Amino acid sequence: MNSRRDFLRGAGAAILSAGLVSRVQAAGIPEAKIQDKPGTEGPLVPQGGPAYNPVVTLNGWTLPYRMKNGVKEFHLVAEPVVREFAPGMVAHMWGYNGQSPGPTIECVEGDRIRVFVTNKLPEHTTIHWHGILLPSGMDGVGGLNQPQIKTGQTFVYEFTMKKSGTFMYHPHADEMVQMAMGMMGFIVVHPKNLNSMRVDRDYVFLLSAYDIDPGSYTPRTSEMTDFNLWTFNSRVFPGIDPMVARTGEKVRVRVGNLTMTNHPIHLHGHDFEVTCTDGGWVPKTARWPEVTTDVAVGQMRAVEFTAVAGDWALHCHKSHHTMNAMGHQTPNLIGVPQKDIAAKVRKLVPEYMPMGEKGMADMSEMGEAMPLPDNTLPMMTGQGPFGPVEMGGMFTILKVRDQQKRGDYTDPGWFDNPPGTVAWLYEGEEPNTNRAPATPTSSNDLKVRKPTGHEGH
Repeated sequence: MNSRRDFLRGAGAAILSAGLVSRVQAAGIPEAKIQDKPGTEGPLVPQGGPAYNPVVTLNGWTLPYRMKNGVKEFHLVAEPVVREFAPGMVAHMWGYNGQSPGPTIECVEGDRIRVFVTNKLPEHTTIHWHGILLPSGMDGVGGLNQPQIKTGQTFVYEFTMKKSGTFMYHPHADEMVQMAMGMMGFIVVHPKNLNSMRVDRDYVFLLSAYDIDPGSYTPRTSEMTDFNLWTFNSRVFPGIDPMVARTGEKVRVRVGNLTMTNHPIHLHGHDFEVTCTDGGWVPKTARWPEVTTDVAVGQMRAVEFTAVAGDWALHCHKSHHTMNAMGHQTPNLIGVPQKDIAAKVRKLVPEYMPMGEKGMADMSEMGEAMPLPDNTLPMMTGQGPFGPVEMGGMFTILKVRDQQKRGDYTDPGWFDNPPGTVAWLYEGEEPNTNRAPATPTSSNDLKVRKPTGHEGH
């Protein structure tokens, strides 16, 4: 079994080389904060320069900066990392400053920023600033805009933020591998006017997808479509923290998509407006109410709403994206009796547990008793106040409370529903059911079979 120590030891030569570089230029490079805990950090108060209202990164954090002669300086370290997707599963990935995704970078419209990028990967890399308007030589496409950042080297990117909005960063070097290994992060550029586009709470997270077989640790980087782990900020439910708010607060949620497919992000209990894309803010006259917004590949969408008390699901509306470690070749056994065959299989595999005859909900109910391979998660999991939630992947909960203090991001627990506002069991007499007669068949009916493989091609 590959351990965290074995995985990180492979980067030892790169770490030593980068150490030699930083020792020479220690006075000129800001400290690189490292964070390996998967929880959500609270908003980071600006340490200098113009004031702004900071964001909260779901299961992530904001990178500190230092001011030097009026310039905001940041330090990103590209390196191998170990990321916990949820309790019981970790992944060996590449990221920045100890995590995947990397830390969120925050600044203000008009800021001059300088980003030091140190490469501790076993191969070269770059950083592309997705959506940022900047000089061509700072755009980060290796070989086109700049030389590759070789292992052990530190490069400097410097440019002025021309507009506010929400953007992303990721490599443009061996992109298929490096992004599939988790190299990505968020950039939030706040408006120069402190009261422009102001909200009470401002959340950000990235969508990413991975193919990691049960029992293994490293994503399969050549996968294009058949992913089995769909994540918010490289976390899956029930490992994703809730988003919390006070009743009546104005809340913004910014979502960036760096997967290989689109994601219809749906919020229960509210309607919202899309107020920002990665191209900029949407004028009020161009907005309309929604409950779901589709975030395409390479896009960002920010939605805003007024918080309503309750526990509300927020998730991708592609149902397979709210499951964990899902095998895509599982046959549909609904209606297939398994009692006799199960007894025969148990003679060979004593721990065999048949499922699927009545649907897949029994997987969630048997989750605690059913043995799992090392380093994987149940497909359907999570416990709520009324029983199994039967979710996974891209799913979290918005928890809104009347008494939640402003600026308090701690989990308030489950919602105390007012009397008479919870669906209840009907125990009266069942009504008669009138069914339409079955349509008769004949020998002339056309029978069609969908092909299931590539035989004969």
